[in-house]
Amino acid sequence: MPETTQLGAAAGDASPDGTGSNPSSTGSGRDGAAPPKITTLLLVRHAVTAQTGPMLSGRAPGIDLSDTGRAQADAVGMRLASLPVAVVYASPIERTTQTAEAIARHHELPVRPLPGVIEADYGEWTGGKLAELARTELWKTVQFAPSRASFPGGESLAGMQARMVTALEEVATQHAGSMIVVVSHADPIKAAIAHYTGVHLDLFQRIVVSPASVTVLALSPHGAALMKCNDTGSLADVVPSSPQNDADADGARVDGDAPGHEVRDG
Repeated sequence: MPETTQLGAAAGDASPDGTGSNPSSTGSGRDGAAPPKITTLLLVRHAVTAQTGPMLSGRAPGIDLSDTGRAQADAVGMRLASLPVAVVYASPIERTTQTAEAIARHHELPVRPLPGVIEADYGEWTGGKLAELARTELWKTVQFAPSRASFPGGESLAGMQARMVTALEEVATQHAGSMIVVVSHADPIKAAIAHYTGVHLDLFQRIVVSPASVTVLALSPHGAALMKCNDTGSLADVVPSSPQNDADADGARVDGDAPGHEVRDG
């Protein structure tokens, strides 16, 4: 696993000054130094397809968003429309690209393919029915000891996490101080959340990432803060604020709807 930014050791480390305030706030740093650059990652899971739920789509080609999925993608595009998005990346397969396009058009940006955030390579499991896969011995490993899970003809979940984090670190470095949208899949996003919050990969199945949900990570030289997870509500509070706005606000954040049950096709 590459060395990368991690969540602060204490709760107060979520902000540069250790107070627990919104890490996207600007203003003077310690001893009057310039504040650190905050890079905001918006990790979006693609909207639903006709296969979401009953089968493991994996990297199979030709799987487009359903009518419901297109409506979900349009809705998440509207949610992000007012944010200062600098760049939009997507896993280079249809359902993620189509979701990303619904976001990017509000910002007049192209969708940039990012192979490192593609779905896990499930190998021989690709296209399998989840009800049948759940009866295999490997399923138990995937659910309860995923750090040891490796798919026949595919990749390991540990390998998936490593290349997902590497890809995110690369774009965060390239666009330091900006707001970056990355459209990916459930397992890679869950693995990234686990990494940045210091959760062992063996526990990442406890994280829920629903279709068309948004997870927000704020990265700085001081560490990482998980601002939102599996969110389907307002995102107004992830916009970097001015010192005056900070003085006028009480610092409270209102998250979106409660997480729903995760449905799987990646």
